[in-house]
Amino acid sequence: MGQTNSRPDTSASLKASTSGCPVPHDPITAAPSGAASCPIDHNHRPTTAQCPIDHKSPSKADQCPIDHDGINPLNQMPTLTQTPAQNQSIKLPTDRTESSIPRDGQAKWEYPSPQQFYNALVRKGWETPEEHVETMVEIHNFLNEEAWGEVLKWEKRHNSHDDLQLTRFMGRPGELSPKARFWMFAGWLLPSRFNTEPPFDRHDWIVRRPKTGEEVRYVIDYYSAPPEPDGSPVFSLDVRPALDNFGSVKDRIAVATEEVWASLRENKPPTH
Repeated sequence: MGQTNSRPDTSASLKASTSGCPVPHDPITAAPSGAASCPIDHNHRPTTAQCPIDHKSPSKADQCPIDHDGINPLNQMPTLTQTPAQNQSIKLPTDRTESSIPRDGQAKWEYPSPQQFYNALVRKGWETPEEHVETMVEIHNFLNEEAWGEVLKWEKRHNSHDDLQLTRFMGRPGELSPKARFWMFAGWLLPSRFNTEPPFDRHDWIVRRPKTGEEVRYVIDYYSAPPEPDGSPVFSLDVRPALDNFGSVKDRIAVATEEVWASLRENKPPTH
């Protein structure tokens, strides 16, 4: 557990920004509306004794400008359409791939189609060659499967990996976790020993243990690693339970201790 290197099984080359997850996880923002005026007409005195404010018809300025009905509360993402984007020159597949990650007792999560993925890139303003979108989707799906595998390793300590469910998640690109900040500081002090690049993405996953009903938050930092000699991209994932409760703290300490002892045993000189 801890950081693991992952190399997607793809021969296609990819030239795209890795400064953040290509699927936008940030909520939609709306342009600010005009200043709200006072709802009371001070120049007119009502002929009868009644409240001068019409409580039955609130103005739009008094309402939240964000359309919360258009955002999925399970992943904090807007619904992505399958309609080709404006000026799109290549027809992209609209089929979605089912993941191995259970969402509940009956269904599993589905990955976005290449068309939905491309629409997300366009919506965020990223210029990405259309011919590379399918490869990017494959890498995106691969990394999520690898992350889920790391979560299951942690959950084996509680014998809850068999029926574990990912109930919801949230992308937090650009928001460094405390551990990522620590490694960035270590890289600043000792750049020859530690990586100085921040993670290109961060996810928070909330998993549910059906046997107990307990929910546990996992933090996932995604790092870019040096590519293979053939140019294939390599990624490193740091998956661990967040320090939200005593049980997660105990798991983190236990795993860190086990890794230290394993490293000492590997480096121990042979005895004769």
